Amino acid sequence: MDAREQVASLCSTFLEGLLELLGTKLHGVYLYGAVAFPETTYTGDIDFHVILDGSLTDDEIRAVNNLHAALARDFPPLGAELDGYYILLKETRSLDPPTHQLRKDLVDGSWALHCAHIRAARCIALYGPDPRFIYPEPGWPEIEEALRSEMAYVEQHLDPYPDYCILNLCRLMYSYETRDVVVSKTGAAAWAVDAFPQWRYLIELAQASYAGEATPEDRRFMVDEVGKLLCFARERIRTNRGSSNLCGKPARSGVQ
Repeated sequence: MDAREQVASLCSTFLEGLLELLGTKLHGVYLYGAVAFPETTYTGDIDFHVILDGSLTDDEIRAVNNLHAALARDFPPLGAELDGYYILLKETRSLDPPTHQLRKDLVDGSWALHCAHIRAARCIALYGPDPRFIYPEPGWPEIEEALRSEMAYVEQHLDPYPDYCILNLCRLMYSYETRDVVVSKTGAAAWAVDAFPQWRYLIELAQASYAGEATPEDRRFMVDEVGKLLCFARERIRTNRGSSNLCGKPARSGVQ
């Protein structure tokens, strides 16, 4: 079974479980991110939104959490990498980030980016109506706020996830330079290698790491070099924004 067949089998079982547990409260299930881009040959996780017609009871929350535990057990390793949000339909009408109904302390900080991807048909509808009837169309101010959130996440995770940070910096630079946020990490990496050949080796290492092909030495190199790419990306983005401060705060201490 190849990677896409594994994703299809996992998602089919996921949907069957949701339908059984939530019944008429289930309004839609939509995948976005890497699985929705044909050029992506590997995926570290599966991004999703589950849209709900009503709030979940405590029993339903426990049942959904048990479903995820079962998927992690039965579909390793991707079953443990279902990464998404359960959100109320009424909250999708707004461009304000919606609250995760399983964890009320979380909101979808990249909501505007997700809306842009889904409205551009970079999604897979597992269940429910055409997502264009659900997701609002974000403007550049909302998109840029989400891009700031993405940059802040990169700044905070350089050491634990250097491969992710490298590829997402490529995507951030692409988004600001083209004003097009509907791009995969794979597509943005290909663009960055062509636009900035001095970073080819680092970007290709990050791609190899995402495909599970990096060595411990590769990882150490990425950790050592990702801060330099962050500085480069900040300058590119400042130039394109015409701003002196990207994230409204200084760079992470220790990044040169």
